[in-house]
Amino acid sequence: MAIDFSNTEVAFRSKNNAELKKAYWLFKMVSKPGLVNFGKWAMTISLKLHLPVKWLIKKTIFSQFCGGENIDECASTIKNLDDNKVGTILDYSLEGKETNADLDATTQEIIATIERAKADNAIPFSVFKPSGISKFSILEKSNESIDGLNGEERADYLKFVERMNKICKKAYDLGVPVFVDAEDSWIQDTIDRMCEVMMSKYNKDAAIVYTTVQMYRWDRLEYLKTLCEKARRENIKIGVKLVRGAYMEKERDRAQEKGYKDPIQPNKKATDDDYNRALAFCVENLDVISICAGSHNEDSANVLVDLIEEKGLDATDTRLYFAQLLGMSDHISFNLSSNGYNVAKYVPYGPVKEVMPYLIRRAQENTSVAGQTGRELSLIQKERKRRKG
Repeated sequence: MAIDFSNTEVAFRSKNNAELKKAYWLFKMVSKPGLVNFGKWAMTISLKLHLPVKWLIKKTIFSQFCGGENIDECASTIKNLDDNKVGTILDYSLEGKETNADLDATTQEIIATIERAKADNAIPFSVFKPSGISKFSILEKSNESIDGLNGEERADYLKFVERMNKICKKAYDLGVPVFVDAEDSWIQDTIDRMCEVMMSKYNKDAAIVYTTVQMYRWDRLEYLKTLCEKARRENIKIGVKLVRGAYMEKERDRAQEKGYKDPIQPNKKATDDDYNRALAFCVENLDVISICAGSHNEDSANVLVDLIEEKGLDATDTRLYFAQLLGMSDHISFNLSSNGYNVAKYVPYGPVKEVMPYLIRRAQENTSVAGQTGRELSLIQKERKRRKG
């Protein structure tokens, strides 16, 4: 039976009237592309010039999409979500670091999130971005092969492997599943290879390491099938976080500029169709695949709900999870959890200045994704009107 995602009383019961009003005005602002572009410029300049705008950012867009500046500051968000039967995935959202000292520090922070997850049943997963623990250039240069790396580059690559293994081993030792986020296609082969190595090593009894499969790429459904074959051949489990993906324009532009085949699906329908086929494939192979459906799409959420019901599966089966980003699509998250399904929210955190790239992407995404902001606004308006009686 399909979930009714228009139930705003359930969707926003975690927000008081003041929080709901703030969310309304934030989405109202990000619905205007000109204002978002100006805000991006103004916030970036203000932080570079050390102008006193941190408090404003933290009270507005930061509090909507982030849990805090450190793990401890996320405590109230974790509790609020847990009170509504929604898990937390702590996401340390620093980007663009290039020194080994910074990359080692990020690795240690990711390990801290795994340790926190072990100590708190409200945190079912951990997560990290490979570009957060490696120089981007190394991921890119090793995408096809590591054979072309010089001595210094090879040393940096081995440090990346060491950091990734350290994270995955900690996850394995503590029994905390860890998501490895997907990234740009020109570094994804490097990430895929490492995820497969880690899954072979640590997923013998259960899915500890989860790779991320971006279905806006036309080749990913076949890749998912090869992963399943690998699982059966090696007698291991495969963890898969299914997403549609972002950065479509960047991917298309680079493919055109470099003269290679566009890796992106021809249109949204093709992406949606492959996403839903991937859901069905994972459920059909649940004996070796654990799945997290990372999606802000109501139809796909109900596709998985229907598959779970058709197969007579338990909604609380930990091999089946839904996930959305903090501050977005609460109508999906909370209505799913209210109906007994496993749901978690990505909760990004980190120093305000460091998470600005993430915040800017969220603002731009809500501006550009067709219907996203309009849907959020209409639901918030509906709930505000309901509360006024």
